[in-house]
Amino acid sequence: MNTESTTTTDEIITATRTWLEKAVIGLNLCPFAKAVQVHNRIRYFVSSAETTADLLEDLAKELHALHAADISECETTLLIHPYVLTDFLDYSFFLPTAEAKISKLGYSDEFQLASFHPQYQFSDAEPDDIENYTNRAPYPTLHLLRESSIERAVAAFPDAADIFEKNMETLRRLGHAGWQRLWQET
Repeated sequence: MNTESTTTTDEIITATRTWLEKAVIGLNLCPFAKAVQVHNRIRYFVSSAETTADLLEDLAKELHALHAADISECETTLLIHPYVLTDFLDYSFFLPTAEAKISKLGYSDEFQLASFHPQYQFSDAEPDDIENYTNRAPYPTLHLLRESSIERAVAAFPDAADIFEKNMETLRRLGHAGWQRLWQET
């Protein structure tokens, strides 16, 4: 997707919401996402960071904001960073730094990080393998999840450990052509 500086914050959020609705919720890649989206408890924050240092600052601000937020109003945050870590390898190397930041701030028992990227690639996959698309978002994104939300979701969905495999199978059935059709539909 487009990461040019002419892309507005609203366009970036719209593209991310569309991905969430069509792929994550529409394909049921995350059975917990629909309720959070329907109840408008997802915060979409577009970082203007152009360096990893600035992104770490935004990560800290968003962790503090999510910590302070009432869960009934804001359950999770998508920290979208279209101007930094656009190369997947750089992004991958950054993730341990982001995890360390969460720990340093004392939030490792409260929050978990999920990662999404337009070039996402599992370590044992080829770049074009359809299974990679389970974690491909329009822009590099750090998803900040509350541990309490994950615990509730896992309790409500007893086969949570099977989600990863089900997602892989869903994408295999869909194939590249099906994935492309998803974005052509209005």
